[in-house]
Amino acid sequence: MTRLCIILITLLSLVAFAANSLITRFALEKTSIDEASFIMIRVVSGALFLWLYLTFKNNNKAYKAGTWLAAFALFIYAVSFTYGYGLIAAGTGALLLFGAVQITMTIVGYREGERLNIIQMAGFVLALIGLVILMLPGISSPSFMGAFLMCISGVAWSIYTLQGRGASDPAATTAGNFIKAAPMAILLWFIVYLSTNNTINLATDGVIYALLSGIITSGIGYIIWYSVLPELKATQAAIVQLSVPLLVTLAGAIILNEAITMRIILASTAILLGTILVLTFKKPSKNLTNK
Repeated sequence: MTRLCIILITLLSLVAFAANSLITRFALEKTSIDEASFIMIRVVSGALFLWLYLTFKNNNKAYKAGTWLAAFALFIYAVSFTYGYGLIAAGTGALLLFGAVQITMTIVGYREGERLNIIQMAGFVLALIGLVILMLPGISSPSFMGAFLMCISGVAWSIYTLQGRGASDPAATTAGNFIKAAPMAILLWFIVYLSTNNTINLATDGVIYALLSGIITSGIGYIIWYSVLPELKATQAAIVQLSVPLLVTLAGAIILNEAITMRIILASTAILLGTILVLTFKKPSKNLTNK
């Protein structure tokens, strides 16, 4: 794969990730579709698309691939992501999600024996401060429940990502996880349908956005990302994703008329700078033969 091809595919996958946030926020704000229906359509359509994609490639591993833990994490991510975006602006939600992912991954790395140096620890604390800035009470503060749900979605996405480490067939693993998560999304939809009155609304325009999220920005987006991931170093892959919250914030301001406040600017700077410090100032590996 040429360098230009790597750059173009990487950019395309990042646009897909950002579009997922914008589509979800736009659908919940501008159409009358409910959250449970959006989740169900997104996950089920993603599962069907990925199954058809693998079938077309004569890959029959989808049903056996993936794990129930990863599928459950994917389901929790989708639920908290969608309900969170019903309460919070697109750019703020992306920052909280991204910050929660990076903090969770750093904590997991520490538990697995990876120790942070002084600069990395400063970056970790800076990222935490960014999240606190976003969630502090005030006139421009986001909904606490929306912020909390976006943090939960970040933790769930981290678990889903960690479950997929070392997957021999990422496309089949993704399809398997979506297929396993689909019954959970359908069950949630039925529970909401049976326990509430007239809160289920399969609005045509909302259904279209849910299908776009499930098939295009999730199904195809994940396949595109996995196709270029082997060409990127781990640090490069993590750092390029720093652009996603910025893309969502700018697009949210243009498309959804969301305000870019000083709180968002300060939090963005703290989270993104903190993450760069954690990712780029790694300790050099020690030679165990030397004392």
